[in-house]
Amino acid sequence: MKKSLVFITFLAFLTTTMSGQGFEQKKIDGTSFDGLKVKLGADFAIQLQGLSHYADSALIPLGKNFTLPTANMNITADLAPGVRVSLTTYLSSRHHPETWVKGGYLIFDRLPFIKSEVVDRIMDVSTIRAGVMELNYGDAHFRRSDNGNIINNPFTGNYIMDAFTTAPALEYLYRNNGILAMAAVTTASLRPDLAGYSGYTGQYTAYNVGKELGFYGKVGYDKQLSEDFRIRATASGYHTGNHHFGSLYYGDRAGSRYYLVMNRTTGSSADVDISSGHNSGRWTPGFTDKVSSVMLNLFVRYSGLEFFGTYENASGTSAFGPQEFNFSQYAAEALYHFGNKDQFYAGARYNMVKNDQDMSVSRIQAGAGWHLTDNILVKGEYVNQEYTGFTDYGTSAGFKGVMIEAAVSF
Repeated sequence: MKKSLVFITFLAFLTTTMSGQGFEQKKIDGTSFDGLKVKLGADFAIQLQGLSHYADSALIPLGKNFTLPTANMNITADLAPGVRVSLTTYLSSRHHPETWVKGGYLIFDRLPFIKSEVVDRIMDVSTIRAGVMELNYGDAHFRRSDNGNIINNPFTGNYIMDAFTTAPALEYLYRNNGILAMAAVTTASLRPDLAGYSGYTGQYTAYNVGKELGFYGKVGYDKQLSEDFRIRATASGYHTGNHHFGSLYYGDRAGSRYYLVMNRTTGSSADVDISSGHNSGRWTPGFTDKVSSVMLNLFVRYSGLEFFGTYENASGTSAFGPQEFNFSQYAAEALYHFGNKDQFYAGARYNMVKNDQDMSVSRIQAGAGWHLTDNILVKGEYVNQEYTGFTDYGTSAGFKGVMIEAAVSF
């Protein structure tokens, strides 16, 4: 009987997490805690790529075929009332075909080890996350594909300027009657280092975490105003004043969903290696020294209609030199969900990134999907991406074509 209850609890957990557009996790109901419970889940994804690319310079020939399947393993455990641990492992990814850990962190929606009514009242509206985790900067990362977990992304590719990294961090989130506010501190890099060596200067450098901390936060309003109408508006900020390897805009170790696009011919096997050019189709500031970023997001859903918009600006200096950068990103997507359980959807997304050097990348995606169940998704898209002002590619460059993906997440 006890095993059956655990299984039913597990299914309820899956239904809650897989239904509807998710942002921050709902608070954990610790009142029903009756001992350690471990939940095992996984994400599997496979895609068929039918893209072609072009430029004034020579690009590799690009075939049409299935790409490397990707998979995640997710372990969560309820450790105490309102206390949960989460661990995600990439079983196979484009950038790393071997198994490795994405991150693991603790969630505190209660502090049962502190016996205080005042603390209990504070935790009624508070959530604390601590560990190595996906930083909750902006809202765009909630709609991205994460290796084998593609079920939250209605399209195939993530945003062109993909603000995503895992790093050691501590977050405090306040939520009360639709108002949310979050403040956090992070080491700001997916790769913690104690020391470094420069072959160019011949010098060694010690890296101290206290001198390289990053700070980020979010304020917003998220409310289900009626059965059919939900609105969420947030403003987020991120700042690191000094870092040897800031990874906010280069922290996805899984890789882009558009394989080998825009790879130029250099006479090397690396030209066709999916792992060495794992960020193909993206354009970001890369690893940063100093960076200041803001992101504004708007999500609106009325009945079957859904809109999600993003504005982002990032400025700072590169980690590998004094070059300054200033990037701006604009994105808007509209979806229509239909069917007796809203299991079908169709929509389009426009995404554009430009910098202060008269360079830009623009993308249009039009797609549709079918949720066979809450845990099984089949989707396809037509994508057209164009590059302007890139001397490596010439005056006319881009890629376009069809992508089909299938996913199972449980």
